[in-house]
Amino acid sequence: MKTKLHIFKIVAKTLSFTKAAEQLFISQPAVSKSIRNLEEEYKTTFFVRKRNSIELTTEGQSFLLYVNKILAVYNQMDTQFLHKNDTFPEHFSFGVSTTVSNYIIPKVISKFRQQYPKTKFEIISNNSETIEDLILNEDLDFGITEGTKTNPKLHYDKFIKDEIVLVTSSNNPAFKNGSIDTQTLQSLPMIVRENGSGTKDIIDQFLLKNNIKSLNTVVTLNSTESIKNYLYHSDHYALLSIHSVSKDLVNNQLKIIDIKNLSIQRWFYFVKRTGFQSNMLDYFETFITNNYNL
Repeated sequence: MKTKLHIFKIVAKTLSFTKAAEQLFISQPAVSKSIRNLEEEYKTTFFVRKRNSIELTTEGQSFLLYVNKILAVYNQMDTQFLHKNDTFPEHFSFGVSTTVSNYIIPKVISKFRQQYPKTKFEIISNNSETIEDLILNEDLDFGITEGTKTNPKLHYDKFIKDEIVLVTSSNNPAFKNGSIDTQTLQSLPMIVRENGSGTKDIIDQFLLKNNIKSLNTVVTLNSTESIKNYLYHSDHYALLSIHSVSKDLVNNQLKIIDIKNLSIQRWFYFVKRTGFQSNMLDYFETFITNNYNL
């Protein structure tokens, strides 16, 4: 059953029996037979077959939600029981964007080393553009970046969703109702990240999409921590990842100002060179996915 569910997930992801077969290294008839068996077993149709494509039915979309949950449990079981005695390289290096490096990856690596205490990690932290360049130049095999998936020489898999929010010091008395419009946004004194930052790329796209010509940038800094420390001592504003300010919100150091009718969302991605294969890397990605929020 686990294999059939995995095949279903890949077909649902690629919306192609041919691409799923290539990714799974099995024949297309084997993929089709597996899907057909699932449909017969559950007495429903998961895919609409068209001339040159397929689409998930409503039942298929609902089934995919259960499949993702079940496969996540299988992965956790494998991690706990099947892989607990596996060997892992003594030295493992990868790159991560600064937001991921500061707020997400440290506790995951801590958990990983409890299982593989002999493995030493070298984690290179930089903006997304630099990490992707290092992967392309084969200085790194793997990374986690933020922003958009734009380079055809790289393969991107979704990791976790993120939201970029407008924040300011909790002591800032402005906007007591906690909400502004885009016109007001353009007049605020803003602290921003440097060019090459995945966060800045997403914000720039957001501005362009919503016909906002520019922000009133007064200071540019090269890290989220620098921006937060600036905000603690000023009445200025910044657009930052919700992951990066969660503790500041709890500790009442920063507060969110809502932008009416607008939401800035993005994904963090696992990134590797297109065609690069590694079972150990696949396992490491699975471990990160299963443990980042525990």
